[in-house]
Amino acid sequence: MNTPHSSHLAPHRSWQPVIGLEIHAQLNTASKLFSGASTAYGAEPNTHASVVDVALPGTLPVPNHAALDKAIRFGLAVNAQIARHSVFARKNYFYPDLPKGYQISQYELPIVANGRMRVQMDDGRVLDVEIQRAHLEEDAGKSLHDAFHAVTAIDLNRSGTPLLEIVSAPVLHSAAEAVAYMRTVHTLVRWLGICDGNMQEGSFRCDANVSVRPSGESTLGTRTEIKNVNSFRFVEKAIEYEIERQIRALENGEAIVQETRLYDAAHHHTRPMRGKEDAHDYRYFPDPDLPPLTVTEADIAAIVAQMPELPDARRARYVAALGLPDADAVQLCSDKATADYFEAALAALSVAGVPRNEGGDSRADAKLAANWVLGELAAALNDAAIHIEATRVSAAALAHLLLRVRDGTISGKIAKEVFAAMWSGEGDADTIIAARGLRQISDSGALESAVDAVIAEFPKQLADYRNGNEKLLQFFVGQAMKRLKGQANPQQLNTLLREKLRRA
Repeated sequence: MNTPHSSHLAPHRSWQPVIGLEIHAQLNTASKLFSGASTAYGAEPNTHASVVDVALPGTLPVPNHAALDKAIRFGLAVNAQIARHSVFARKNYFYPDLPKGYQISQYELPIVANGRMRVQMDDGRVLDVEIQRAHLEEDAGKSLHDAFHAVTAIDLNRSGTPLLEIVSAPVLHSAAEAVAYMRTVHTLVRWLGICDGNMQEGSFRCDANVSVRPSGESTLGTRTEIKNVNSFRFVEKAIEYEIERQIRALENGEAIVQETRLYDAAHHHTRPMRGKEDAHDYRYFPDPDLPPLTVTEADIAAIVAQMPELPDARRARYVAALGLPDADAVQLCSDKATADYFEAALAALSVAGVPRNEGGDSRADAKLAANWVLGELAAALNDAAIHIEATRVSAAALAHLLLRVRDGTISGKIAKEVFAAMWSGEGDADTIIAARGLRQISDSGALESAVDAVIAEFPKQLADYRNGNEKLLQFFVGQAMKRLKGQANPQQLNTLLREKLRRA
């Protein structure tokens, strides 16, 4: 198995990029990390900022234990150490949208440490990414630079929103690896139900720490931090640009400055924002207003009992127990709602009282359901620009359609027409099949009559077929289907044609 420590270099073979990501996942609690104010997105500016969030004198923070539970859930999912004793610290810095003049975060004693995550690359490699820590912290407010002419406005609605900052070790060596890792984390936090993953609303974003070093060396180069990128595409573009920028600078004899940079998507470049601080610049110290967090074995056991089957485990089960190709299993498990839909459709199909295809092999049902979820359904969802949770065809309704394919009522080709009608709201599969007269013709007499007529109509093609041009079989199939308005049972028709053509 390849690990992220394997050589996977940029086009400049003499240099090795080194990347670590700090991912900020907004935990989907109803209230903020230290106040009862709402975390709902899209409210009028400063309407969801309580006296605690704006740091009025005399107010005291109170920890939100739902956020703690969600952090622990993530830690369990990445096989990390869950601290039985962790501490909130004050991270001191000045910024206009930080009302207190410090941020409540965790430093020396985070709630989650030393985890690992398996990342599947498109080229087949598997990365084993070390997660150094995942700690709780409150979000800052938001500076609005274009709300008013020549001034910056401050919206504190986001201030105090609970974040889980997930910090990887610097073990990624390309923009592609960084994005694959980020996508895997995105899938996991949504799968666990701890973050909605909405990147447009800022619920999932990352800072990328990028450096380069001569190939073969182990000492890290000077890093820069690309701040607050909330798009997979922009993360990839920003890292690619920054790698090339640093290599060009070093090859020209310039020094890399440790700094925070912003990615300008419109012009595809990064630009300096401010000098990059080190930990000692923030003057961390334990927050005197917050007692240490204590997690008991009973707390852990309760959360373990509620954990869902994780994506990797479900993917492996689909391959081993259902016989699905790994590529199908990976696609199905890229999103929990998709995997749940597939399982619901398969369950409904498997309990139907009709003998299965292929001698009762349930794996045929699994492949049939997977093909339709990843094919026709995925295409319809994409065209409508909606998520599977808003699908117009339920899992049970799709299973009933597939049952009609399995029992020979309709062919797979006709099923696509029926599905399109179901998506348009014309009714269930049986209603549409009856209304449109789509029931597959399996009557041997009707099929034989059509085949005889076609053979009689095309004597030249018959002669060519008998002289060895077996490709003409498909010509005869097409002509017979045309006579039967596409409703012939394909398997029966092919078998009958082969026999008739051989005897003709």
